[in-house]
Amino acid sequence: VGGSALWCMRMLQLLERLPADQCPQFLHKIIDGICGRTQPRFQDYGSVWNLTEWLEVLEESASLFKTMVGQNVSEEEVFKQLDELNMSHQQAIMKCLKGRKEEIRQALVEKSSAMSSAHLQDFDWQLKLALSSDKISMLQMPLVNLDLDVRENDKIKPVSIEMNKEELQNLINSLESANKVVLQLK
Repeated sequence: VGGSALWCMRMLQLLERLPADQCPQFLHKIIDGICGRTQPRFQDYGSVWNLTEWLEVLEESASLFKTMVGQNVSEEEVFKQLDELNMSHQQAIMKCLKGRKEEIRQALVEKSSAMSSAHLQDFDWQLKLALSSDKISMLQMPLVNLDLDVRENDKIKPVSIEMNKEELQNLINSLESANKVVLQLK
């Protein structure tokens, strides 16, 4: 996990301004925001950060939890990433993460599945061999016809795709990559 890019030093320094006894409550509110509930309000923390800093802490803190859960980062790796943060703040982050990891994971899964209301209902495929074309007399190129029935808002929309071997391989690679992401979120 590429440390400095994910959890910027500045965010950790800003988070340390928050008194340690207020940190757990703030972090739970961040997680509430990830889960679609009320996130922390600037008016409650305006004495700790200015508006620019507030927006940065809010965004980076949420990103921290999403990344740790979405990439299933080990506890050891989390502590490495938070090394610059004082121990009480590190422990607050870990306690919130451990206690609400499943809730965060579920919110991430719901958010990713809500990107589209379309679902694959059924599919059919055919393998064809194109023997010639109007330009080439001896072609002998395999083609796959993929017919998809996509359900969206209780209506089925047929989608037909014709692919050559290279295009089919690209589709398979894309679907395998998507499957890996889905498996990481489970």
